[in-house]
Amino acid sequence: MKATIEYNSRKIEIDVSKPIDISIAIDVSKQNVNAWYLDDPKIFPEEVDGENISVENGAVVNFNSIHFNPHSHITHTECVGHITEKVHSVNQNLKHYFHLAELITIAPIEVDGDLVIATKQLKMALRNKKRDAVVIRTLPNLTDKKSMKYSNTNPTYLLEETAVFLKEKGIKHLLVDLPSVDKEKDEGKLLAHNAFWNTDGALRMDATITEFIYVPNEVTDGEYLLNLMVAPFENDATPSKPILYKINK
Repeated sequence: MKATIEYNSRKIEIDVSKPIDISIAIDVSKQNVNAWYLDDPKIFPEEVDGENISVENGAVVNFNSIHFNPHSHITHTECVGHITEKVHSVNQNLKHYFHLAELITIAPIEVDGDLVIATKQLKMALRNKKRDAVVIRTLPNLTDKKSMKYSNTNPTYLLEETAVFLKEKGIKHLLVDLPSVDKEKDEGKLLAHNAFWNTDGALRMDATITEFIYVPNEVTDGEYLLNLMVAPFENDATPSKPILYKINK
């Protein structure tokens, strides 16, 4: 099933029957991805009058509650409200859901003992391409990214100047397969978050950062149409389901 979309006077054709899901789900049946020093997420049947409400237990429906934090346990999309005193809602500020995206694969480099994504790497990968979104897949790209316990591991992050480059290039939506674009322990500086959202100037209210994605190895680098779907929570961050569609040439 094919669809044609007009984008800045350009016609883009995609096959909507071939979505590429790059989200990580909460799955309590196995080890779940986790960061920021929290316990694992929980999905459990609610109890009413001392009985668990589940079909297995004799009820007519399953009636589960879910306990999780979007920053710690699942693919999530956040807006500038993540780091401002006023908690702006990503659900209110993300108003468009289809974006022209470039998928790039980056091997982080070592700087002062940390693994980082540097500006020169993104400049080489993006060159003069005009995109709304950038999807960054880091190497090595093992499936354990979907179940990694990231707390106290000092994962890869973006340099401040790298986030500045993305902002100045006009990238509105940044997607990474990391728990954060910033260093795990940076004394609260959040340099990349602040740079990308331009907190020293006019806030980029419609810009988003999506963390904890996973892009399978068989998906090739290049141009895609991104459908950035978010759950309707009025919060700085919300679970999301980014979908890529290969653009037919």
